[in-house]
Amino acid sequence: MVTVAELPGWLRRLYPFELKALSGGGAWMSYVDEGPRTDEAVLLVHGNPTWSFYYRELIQRLTAAGRRCVAPDHIGMGLSDKPPDYPYRLATHIENLTRLVASLGLRRVHLVVHDWGGAIGLGWAGRHPGMVGRIVIMNTAAFPSPRLPFRIRLCRAPLLGAALVRGLNGFAGPATWMAVRRQPLAAAVKRGYLFPYDSWANRIGVARFVADIPMRAGHPTMPVLEQVAAGLAHFQNHPITIFWGGADFCFNDSFFHHWRAIYPQANPLYLPGAGHYVLEDATPAELAGITEFLSQA
Repeated sequence: MVTVAELPGWLRRLYPFELKALSGGGAWMSYVDEGPRTDEAVLLVHGNPTWSFYYRELIQRLTAAGRRCVAPDHIGMGLSDKPPDYPYRLATHIENLTRLVASLGLRRVHLVVHDWGGAIGLGWAGRHPGMVGRIVIMNTAAFPSPRLPFRIRLCRAPLLGAALVRGLNGFAGPATWMAVRRQPLAAAVKRGYLFPYDSWANRIGVARFVADIPMRAGHPTMPVLEQVAAGLAHFQNHPITIFWGGADFCFNDSFFHHWRAIYPQANPLYLPGAGHYVLEDATPAELAGITEFLSQA
């Protein structure tokens, strides 16, 4: 596993957390577990091509407010193991998250999800609804959709997709400027996002996540995603905030309105002009709204 000592100093300054690891299922998962040792935690679930680095500022805000925060890196992503021969499917990622929550002995979980983290985190939640408290939904989907931008379709193309995503880093690399709209990322933050994805071998998880998007009935992940969508009904009375970047090239406003229809009780915090990496585009005041929501009893 990767240790804190192995991280360069510039990255430790941005991501100042102790690294932990969970083994199982043929690979080990890196995660951070910050804050008080209680059986209640905020579980922050990232997507593709980010990693727990995406939640670094929110983790620091929440722990300062007295919340325990757990943020894993999915297998194949971030600082986790990246085995070449591994079942990189939604079902496996949900199982890994289930194993992590159980290993920590958590009894109450407040959920924050983004991108693929929506299907993974809410997939876990749908199987354990009695454990779930507050939910924050950020630019994601946890239901089938016919919409897939051309640039992502291109990254799924046979042979060409692998050359783009794994050979040229043509998914994680462009995301560092395409996924923010209000202001460009600082150079060190860009380096942080790309740090785990520095070679063909280390980009396998990025490529497999793209390939696992189910766009047809026969795709092996489609039944799992349909089960995740069915489980969303468990949370129609839960406190939910939809924290949404309105200038997302992928999860556009049609997804936002779909979430509003699923959860009419939710509090919408819509950020006009913010991109897919909505936390990076958010102002301190907007981040404070999320912190306050998740800090309530």
